[in-house]
Amino acid sequence: MNKIKYFFVLLIAAAAIVSCNKNDDDDVVTVPLRDYSEQAKADNDSIEKYLKTNYIEEVTADFDIKISKIPAGGTQTSIWDQTVYPLQSRNVYNDNITYKVYYLVLNEGVGEAPCNFDRINTSYVGNLLDGTVFDTSYNLGRPFSLDGLGANGVFVDGWKEIFPKFKAGKANPVNADGTITYSDFGAGVMFLPSGLAYYAGGSGTIPAYAPLVFSFKLYDIQRLDHDGDGILDIDEDINGDGYVYDFSNKTLYTNPPAELIDDTDGDGLADFIDIDDDGDGYTTLLEITKPTAEVGGAFGPSKYYPYEPFTVEDDPTTPNTNEALNSEPRGIPAFVKTETIDGVTRNVYDYTTQGRLKIHLDKAHNTTKVTTVTAKK
Repeated sequence: MNKIKYFFVLLIAAAAIVSCNKNDDDDVVTVPLRDYSEQAKADNDSIEKYLKTNYIEEVTADFDIKISKIPAGGTQTSIWDQTVYPLQSRNVYNDNITYKVYYLVLNEGVGEAPCNFDRINTSYVGNLLDGTVFDTSYNLGRPFSLDGLGANGVFVDGWKEIFPKFKAGKANPVNADGTITYSDFGAGVMFLPSGLAYYAGGSGTIPAYAPLVFSFKLYDIQRLDHDGDGILDIDEDINGDGYVYDFSNKTLYTNPPAELIDDTDGDGLADFIDIDDDGDGYTTLLEITKPTAEVGGAFGPSKYYPYEPFTVEDDPTTPNTNEALNSEPRGIPAFVKTETIDGVTRNVYDYTTQGRLKIHLDKAHNTTKVTTVTAKK
């Protein structure tokens, strides 16, 4: 999977892909980039046709899967209709449209599930809808960063949307040759529209606008902290859905669904890339490490550790001192309840109650009483 996604697709979304037309004048013909919405529908039709005309021929004890085309007059049960591994789907917001992504769970796994910005160790086989294999790790685990960054970054957006639905395996004792094997790992198959793969650019033997099929095994994960604030990305997933998103690019994401936004202070930066999650002027790292001799630089030692919110009015009798500067209007948040509004469930945080257990500060904050509030339409 080291084939790099065609980066210029996003850069030329409003322009065109240039190809050469061999005629007498060697004219250059511009081929407009296909509309994402129209291509998404075409890909969905192609994938659903594939699911209805192919069947699962075999799944081995090690979760290797063989998918074959149902022959003319064949009585095999299609992937679409079989119930041994029920076909599942997930709605994915990307390119300002919502894709429906189908996948199969061959084995859920026993470890932790990655969030969509973690690093994973996985083996995989990738093929086209006609069965052509374009890439494989030959059942060997390889490291990938789901954020798409670095030499081992994944440039297939669909991966970061489906892997969080699976869990890592259990590492077995180290072999004599130093290798590590895994058991009880997550294993599955994802069926990706081209908009969540290589789209117009293709890659190697992958044609432009090709839907892709990946079978995979999730061996292990590594948690990441993208903003370096001392809080793992997974712990900055406010709504607890296992996904965090960077919607700061308003050109690419003009109207992201509210239920996907994990932004405590509403400043447009998701918590996992915001060094001051609650917008109180104190970095999250400072709030969780709390050096006794430095609180926000000039404020000096905090007498209100761990930041119980309070306000101080400026004393007019001390013109050379602005007591209001010592105000700490917001403290560390504490999880207090969940709310379900219009079918969307999210966490609600408390910044003001004195003596509350603080997220990112009190190790036992998750023992705070949880209540559920349901709002009717």
